[in-house]
Amino acid sequence: MKKLFLLLVAVLFGTLIAQTQTVSFLDREATITNDEIIALGNNNQENGSRSTIVLDFEGLGNDDYINDFYNGGTSSQGFSGTNYGVAFGVAKGLIDADAGGTGNIANEPSPSTVMFFLDENQAYLNVAAGFTTGFSTYYSSNSSTLGSIKVYDGLNGTGNLLNWVSLLPNAHSNNCSGDPNGYYCNWDPVSISFSGTARSVVFSGSANYIVFDDVTFGSTTPGGGTSSIPINNWSIIFGILLMGLFVMFRYRRSFV
Repeated sequence: MKKLFLLLVAVLFGTLIAQTQTVSFLDREATITNDEIIALGNNNQENGSRSTIVLDFEGLGNDDYINDFYNGGTSSQGFSGTNYGVAFGVAKGLIDADAGGTGNIANEPSPSTVMFFLDENQAYLNVAAGFTTGFSTYYSSNSSTLGSIKVYDGLNGTGNLLNWVSLLPNAHSNNCSGDPNGYYCNWDPVSISFSGTARSVVFSGSANYIVFDDVTFGSTTPGGGTSSIPINNWSIIFGILLMGLFVMFRYRRSFV
């Protein structure tokens, strides 16, 4: 009975500790400078093609409302990025604490800046020109409430719901660790395909308990899938190598 009681106490204590792990450390101040923030943005080349756009959020300030950063304007702290025609509401940029921000994050798909929301339990983005094919991103969540991503054909989360997906808690899964610090260290990809033309995306979850990176339009693979060879192509490459070795072997034997 005593062992069972101690086990229950340990589980309860672990749960309470996990629940205190917010995305942003509200009791800390960022130490990263404006020049360093701009350098983060400059170090990340523009990615994707005209049909695939990837937002990595580098170049945004810490705890910085994204606003028109990707829409020909600026964020709330005055930073500006590439004009992709994407406007945000409520969502903020957050920089990893290990890079001088206040983010309790690690292993970001594209270090060191991510997207989160602090004031409300959801945020949205608008793409006035619309986008097709699919939407994808990475996320990390420590919320006891299920999150979700919903894609609509109208602005501000209006019109027809084209498709959606729910988001399970995953922040500390797979025995992940920090880099060197950060509780939100596990990131899972999310893929949403749909028919028609989408013009807005709504992200939902508990404020300060869910975070996103590499928001991608026009592809169901976060980041656009252009940085590496797809795993299912390795069999083709291996086959070509074997054929090359066979030809070389036959060629050498013909002259022996």
